[in-house]
Amino acid sequence: MTESTSTGSDTFGEFIRSQRKLAEMSQRELAKLADLSDAYLSQLERGLHEPSVRVLHGLSDALNVPTERLLRFLGRNLESSDTTDEVTTESAIMLDEALTDVQKQSLLDIYRSFLAANDL
Repeated sequence: MTESTSTGSDTFGEFIRSQRKLAEMSQRELAKLADLSDAYLSQLERGLHEPSVRVLHGLSDALNVPTERLLRFLGRNLESSDTTDEVTTESAIMLDEALTDVQKQSLLDIYRSFLAANDL
């Protein structure tokens, strides 16, 4: 049984795949440059996982794409802004190196549930 993941993960995966192909790299080459396993990169490209901050930084460096741009493809830049200096709550959580990936995900889940409750 396969459950659909968030649109952000799908969009992120499509972006990573397109950037990899533009750079004329195989999955194996990109995985090595980003310090990932081939299988995990494949899963990211198919939208099966949301990457951790470490993975985002590795992909950012390997593809020469700003981390903030990768966050936008994950739907993390939810507050629109005319400047790139604005930090969203979600991107601040994702980039906080004092938190573990599990803690970041927990905070994001709580934050998103509060936003959803306020929209009612």
